[in-house]
Amino acid sequence: MAENNAGGLYDPYVKRGQTGTAEQGGSRTENLQNEIDSAVSQMQRNITKVSERGERLDSLQDKTDNLATQANGFRRGANRVRKQMWWKDMKMRMCIIVGIIILLLVIIIPSVVASKKH
Repeated sequence: MAENNAGGLYDPYVKRGQTGTAEQGGSRTENLQNEIDSAVSQMQRNITKVSERGERLDSLQDKTDNLATQANGFRRGANRVRKQMWWKDMKMRMCIIVGIIILLLVIIIPSVVASKKH
């Protein structure tokens, strides 16, 4: 059922008790244009934010790649140092073993030779 708005046709955009004049039509168009402008500006801000986010993600990806490269270099260096320390430890152990053998030979050989003379 259509209502009459002060003698005019029913207009859902005109509030009750107001008449649909040209001034209100312009006001309605201005309101719609303002809403469209605000929506466009919001979309532009969103696009800018998405672009900035993409740049930050690219920067983060670069940093991640650099960190992975540094981690691989560190791992290789750590393995090299570990092997060097193992060889150093082995050399020290071999020197101690040879020293003990020489010491035992110095003690045992003269005592064996002395016991054979008697």
